[in-house]
Amino acid sequence: MLRNAAAGALLPAAGPGTRFHDVVPAWLSAADQAVRTSGAKAAQEADAPLSGVIGDRSFEAHPSAREDGTVAWWLVDDTDHLLAREALRLERTRTAFLTEASSTLLASLNLGRCMDVTASLAAEHLCDAALVIAPTHGRRLPVVTCLRDGTPSLSHESVDPDDVPGLGEALRGFPPVPSRWIDPSAAPDWMVPGEFGEVGSIVITPLPGHGVPAGALVLLRRADSAAFTDSEEVFARLFAARAGAAMSAARLYAEQTSITDVLMRELLPPSLHQISGVDYAGGYRPSADHERIGGDFYDVHPAAVDGEASLVTLGDVCGKGLEAAVLTGKIRNTLHALLPLADDHQRMITLLNTALLNSHHTRFATLVLASAVRAGNEVQLRLTSAGHPTPLVVRANGTVEEAETRGTLVGAMPQAPAHTTTLTLAPGESCVLYTDGITEAEGGPMGGVQFGEARLKRILAECAGMPSESIVERVQMLAAQWIGTGRHDDMAVVVISAPRTHHLSAVDGHTRGRFTA
Repeated sequence: MLRNAAAGALLPAAGPGTRFHDVVPAWLSAADQAVRTSGAKAAQEADAPLSGVIGDRSFEAHPSAREDGTVAWWLVDDTDHLLAREALRLERTRTAFLTEASSTLLASLNLGRCMDVTASLAAEHLCDAALVIAPTHGRRLPVVTCLRDGTPSLSHESVDPDDVPGLGEALRGFPPVPSRWIDPSAAPDWMVPGEFGEVGSIVITPLPGHGVPAGALVLLRRADSAAFTDSEEVFARLFAARAGAAMSAARLYAEQTSITDVLMRELLPPSLHQISGVDYAGGYRPSADHERIGGDFYDVHPAAVDGEASLVTLGDVCGKGLEAAVLTGKIRNTLHALLPLADDHQRMITLLNTALLNSHHTRFATLVLASAVRAGNEVQLRLTSAGHPTPLVVRANGTVEEAETRGTLVGAMPQAPAHTTTLTLAPGESCVLYTDGITEAEGGPMGGVQFGEARLKRILAECAGMPSESIVERVQMLAAQWIGTGRHDDMAVVVISAPRTHHLSAVDGHTRGRFTA
């Protein structure tokens, strides 16, 4: 066996008189045997060069056939190249994981779901067990724990985070330490899953959010697992940044949803029922099916004193959607503040008109006010329209009458004069207030035809004697059928009815009931 100086430094035992297979690693010995069998040319044409490890270095082995029939092996040190390729492979793997993690985390705006996903991904790719801890204002910390190949579980721990080194700082986001290794013996019992076994290393990493901390990520490895390296700690921080952003977005969404729900409850039309012996029913459909509020509104304000009239308001703000709903809320609040003046419809309309003219809003509204009070078996009504479609009265015999009230819309001109009319509803009779979204709804068999006031009157004539809820349901149903899947404006309808009375009479000593109209 012959060798040059470089080979001698690498394989000190090699030299003249020694056998090749006695001094080279097994992988090179096997390769030499294969070359002698198939030839050096076949080895040179192979898809991948022969490679292996000698000592702590990696080499590529290239055979070369000599004229005397022997084989010369050239060893090329490719350790740095191999390390670079391994680093590139690891970086690609981690990048793919972070991309997948971001997509998975942002797929949900539910905070609990984000915590579960964060714990699962961390336990699968970073450690043997992971804990995701959310900040809280009290002493009960929400903690999601997940073992590798396990299922996340939620618990609430009544602990002080400052009792755990690094946890309090991570939850507060101050001081801004990226992560902290802690002594496993300092970990409290609640931080180590019962079936986990002996802890070898623990890292606490903050979960940074949008301006405020989103929580903390605790990574645990068993005693028989390798400890965290610096590169793994950096990778954990990259993952924590994505998880924190997702959790922060979920928390912000939850807060905004809660605020929206509170505000929405104030903007949604109320559920109506019988008040002081008068039946009320209402229905509302916004212009877009995905919306809950719009520019139409109605309210019923019970009388402050028994025997006085309740006030019904129904209106339509110019426009649709959220901006119209905001002005709707302002009008409703203004009318509520003007309830002490409910006996004077004209004054209420005038003051509302002034308020809208002084507002930064450029929208106007139409409105109808109705004061209703039970008088014996009948209901006395006072109706005032401010630029609104005329209320319709459904008599017991099926006749549909237009209430003789009219006026100017509010919020557009310095003055808003209106005419008030008075009428009486006998038992079983109703007054229908509606917005133009119903009569102007376009559709029909050929499409593009308005529902119209005449069609509405024919429908109401068929509703004579029906309860107020049934009239609302029928009007809404037929209007929806007329529209089909077409576009439409906000639609609202309120029905005020004088209920049929129930008289009791004694016959043969027994009390029997009978209904009269």
